[in-house]
Amino acid sequence: MPPDYEYAPLRLPPGTDRVSAQVELTIRAEYGGWELARVRLYPDGTRKVVLRRRRRPDSTAAPALAT
Repeated sequence: MPPDYEYAPLRLPPGTDRVSAQVELTIRAEYGGWELARVRLYPDGTRKVVLRRRRRPDSTAAPALAT
């Protein structure tokens, strides 16, 4: 049985302010169906974000055989 979620890593470079990060994540949530799974903020200002969304039934289907 395949996992219930698919994950997408995202790196936000140092110098990205909080409002810009929020806008980026909001756009991905609204139009891509992603939700926030994890955020790590490093001392240099880099943010590493992991987004997740439920797998869609059509994305896990086996390819059809040509006849």
